[in-house]
Amino acid sequence: MSNRRMMVVGAHSADFVWRAAGAVACHTAAGGEAVVVALSYGERGESGKLWEEPGQTEDNVKRIRHAEAEKAAGAVGARFEALDLGDYPLEPGKEAIDRLAEMMRGFAPNVVLTHPEKDPFNPDHPAAHAAVAKARLLTSGAGVASGFRTAPPSEFLVFEPHQPELCGFVPTVYVDISAVFEQKVEAMSAMQAQQYLQDYYRQRADQRGNHARKVTGDSGIRQAEAFHRLLPNVVGAL
Repeated sequence: MSNRRMMVVGAHSADFVWRAAGAVACHTAAGGEAVVVALSYGERGESGKLWEEPGQTEDNVKRIRHAEAEKAAGAVGARFEALDLGDYPLEPGKEAIDRLAEMMRGFAPNVVLTHPEKDPFNPDHPAAHAAVAKARLLTSGAGVASGFRTAPPSEFLVFEPHQPELCGFVPTVYVDISAVFEQKVEAMSAMQAQQYLQDYYRQRADQRGNHARKVTGDSGIRQAEAFHRLLPNVVGAL
């Protein structure tokens, strides 16, 4: 996997931490390269703890969230980049989608992870999905010679939302994150603005670990993350 590249795109700077930090850590531990892209910092709708401080400003919240996300990404061996498009609402326009597509062309990820297309509780998550899906298609073109720079098609998966049963999310892939779980814990601990989510996602990792054990019969799996593959994977044999 030493030449594999993973791109994780979240609506907000902390989204990757809760939903895919373990998969990122597994990827980089195997020698792969990973970049985490935040379309916004979640400065308005995802930073409640920070807004409790008197005299708080949006610019300062962004600064804190950027530092937190860089620290979290570093804990799992990834690079962090922010587009700073604003949140609640997140409304990526043509320029933002073109920018994301250009990042994909330059990085040429083998796999792209983002939000599912449905979330009845968060308007920014479906917006992020739509932007990533369109940018990914623009990155690879129609599979023939194009009048613009392209990159090979990537695998495309969505990570688990906060309330999967209300988002139509059905796991098709479990990633065993047992060996890197402490790295995920470290990444979660970096997100001080959303401390309330840390226990929830510890528990979710244990629950998905239980499900992965049932699927495989591997009693050594303790924690896992769940994903849904949007496109078929191609193999040489079963």
